[in-house]
Amino acid sequence: MKNEKKHKTNGNGQTCKPLHVEFSDPSVETVAIAGSFNNWRPEATPMVSLGNGRWLKELVLPPGHYEYLLVADGRWLPDPTNAMDLARNTGWVEEPPSSVWAVVKVSV
Repeated sequence: MKNEKKHKTNGNGQTCKPLHVEFSDPSVETVAIAGSFNNWRPEATPMVSLGNGRWLKELVLPPGHYEYLLVADGRWLPDPTNAMDLARNTGWVEEPPSSVWAVVKVSV
């Protein structure tokens, strides 16, 4: 997930920052993002296919910390390009029974 420098405002006038989420897997037919920003509902945030197994989605979120997973053909996966340990701010977060997710910090 890449933080972009441009700032936007949401409908409430809150300053938000666009974030680009990218995923690559030529074997999948659908990819979505589920996280704390959409109540863990993958159907709320489908990614766009760029072809050749590449997927992209731009999220516009207010400042904060957000946990998320990618959902590829129904399989819940951590984002291989962005993972942060909540306790140490490095590496993967693991919580029994082997739940793993990625974290992004949005700052304006």
